[in-house]
Amino acid sequence: MRWLNEPNQWSAESVPLSLHTEPKTDFWRKTHYGFVRDNGHFFFNELEGDFDIETEFRGDYRSLYDQAGIMVRADETNWLKTGIEFLDGIQHVSAVVTRDFSDWSVVPLRANPESTRIRLERRSGAIMIFFASQDHGWTMFRTAHLSEAPKLLAGPMAASPEGNGFSVVFDRLEMESRPR
Repeated sequence: MRWLNEPNQWSAESVPLSLHTEPKTDFWRKTHYGFVRDNGHFFFNELEGDFDIETEFRGDYRSLYDQAGIMVRADETNWLKTGIEFLDGIQHVSAVVTRDFSDWSVVPLRANPESTRIRLERRSGAIMIFFASQDHGWTMFRTAHLSEAPKLLAGPMAASPEGNGFSVVFDRLEMESRPR
């Protein structure tokens, strides 16, 4: 696996991945706020065709918009990120789909779970997003068209747009290609 915007502090020795985000990092393009940021942390593999990605992760979320989860990326203007984003002291399941302009979907969680599971399924150009907390099974969150590209970059991501950084641990990460 390789980094886009490698953080200063990270390890992939005792768990699949642990890291501390750098301040003022994010992935976002234009919409509403008018700026472009492409400096969040993304640890990826190149996957071909259809694939499934599943991860379980936990973070020490503290500041507005602290975020962690999974990213799938064709290039700097076409990507998707999903996971937990911290808003108003509450963890939200979040998805941003970007095709030059970013959109944003969030659902607040009733409690701030210790860890969250996210699963993505790519089928042709579409990505289906599912989430689960420790107490509940899988819930479909969103389906979005991303890209027909035969290969995409995919893996864990994290960022701290407003804060001074936070620690996140990906306890489990599974990526599996599926024949079309």
